[in-house]
Amino acid sequence: MSNSRSTKLHVAMFPWFAFGHITPYLHLSNNLAQRGHRVSFLLPKGAQAKVEHLNLYPNLIHFYPLLAPSVDRLPPGAETASDVPFPLHGHLCIAFDHTQDQVQTILGSLKPNFIFFDFSLWMPALAHQIGSKAIYYSVITPVAQALKVPNKQKPEDMTLEDFMQLPPSYPSLSVRIKSKGLEIAQLKVVAKDLGTGMTISVQITSSVIWSDAMAFRTYHEVEGPYYDYLRKHYAKPVLLTRPVLPETPAAKLDKKWTNWLCNFKQGTVVYCAFGSQNKLQKDQFQELLLGFELCGQPFLVALSTPHGCATIEEAFPEGFEESVKGRGWVYGGWVPQTLILEHPSIGFFVTHCGYGSMWESLFSDCQIVCVPYLGDQILCARLMVEELKVAVEVEREDNGWISKESLSKAIISVMDEDSEIARLVKYNHAKLKEEFTSEGMQERYLDTFIQNLQGLLD
Repeated sequence: MSNSRSTKLHVAMFPWFAFGHITPYLHLSNNLAQRGHRVSFLLPKGAQAKVEHLNLYPNLIHFYPLLAPSVDRLPPGAETASDVPFPLHGHLCIAFDHTQDQVQTILGSLKPNFIFFDFSLWMPALAHQIGSKAIYYSVITPVAQALKVPNKQKPEDMTLEDFMQLPPSYPSLSVRIKSKGLEIAQLKVVAKDLGTGMTISVQITSSVIWSDAMAFRTYHEVEGPYYDYLRKHYAKPVLLTRPVLPETPAAKLDKKWTNWLCNFKQGTVVYCAFGSQNKLQKDQFQELLLGFELCGQPFLVALSTPHGCATIEEAFPEGFEESVKGRGWVYGGWVPQTLILEHPSIGFFVTHCGYGSMWESLFSDCQIVCVPYLGDQILCARLMVEELKVAVEVEREDNGWISKESLSKAIISVMDEDSEIARLVKYNHAKLKEEFTSEGMQERYLDTFIQNLQGLLD
């Protein structure tokens, strides 16, 4: 097998037009460039300025901007998922697919060894046409990817019903999904035709079938059964990059955060963030704030402004601001989550369990409380709560509502050092983190990943 440190690769990256996809692809690009491999990164023209600062190796990572075509109903200048409301994402998919000619011109000239992609149904054929290998690189958990496995191998034979059943031999998490009363359909990629004549589930599954290999940003120690299941089902290589989190910034946490956090004892502050995509209704937002007030701990909450409100302060419950003055801070903008989680005053992390946040929580020293909203978030929560036993989940009512009492109860359950559940999740979390951060583990995963890529060329 070729030596990954001496034989240099040329890798092209073509992620879906959303920052939640572009950013992980760029973190992997930095890892490859660190070892001297060249990366050609295709992305919407307007997105380049927003991620350029994340490029740590500009001599090896080169951006190739694409012009997103105008499509009916898309706002002028819309290029990424952040520019359009969710109901219009289907139209963004059409614009994405209409970049095919530009992509083919660029990649046909570059002829990279590998093309990493995650949403372009046409990429495997294009890659093979120019002599490249197509790698389906998923930014979501293999747990969710395994749920999309249908009973049929030919895309033209697949129907929606194939995706509404649990795949045969799906690992044990499925039993607990059913026991929680969740509809399997809720955990599938949205069953919607986005202009390709296929549902998203069929489109993604077809991309996997036609690719040369799959890749995931995880550890076998955490999601091994799902990795093994996918490798066996698709009968093709499945490569693991490890989580590939952003490099720890050299900058320190801004004084506006440290000045406030330093008012509290070590490990006492509850930090909450649900990501930029989860926008709550005003009544649920208010109920959650009352739950943080009820738990009695100092808290820093970073949530998007609720639907129908111009500012986050406008949505506060009556009397809330005065009641929590000095111990509670609700912030509606972007927060430096990695740095905040590292601050010694932070002891608890209430998270929506997005895949990136899941890994950030596991690498932190915080006690973890899960409040998932969407399909893959639900699966990440089940993985942490029931498989790994490193977190607790807030109980919802039958209609999905989260009461202030249930949120407060979940936080208090991991706060009480004498409680059995608090001791269990803390022990399991510390043990898992120790394994992640053991000497040489990150290097071994990256070495193996690059060697496996080399093996695909041999």
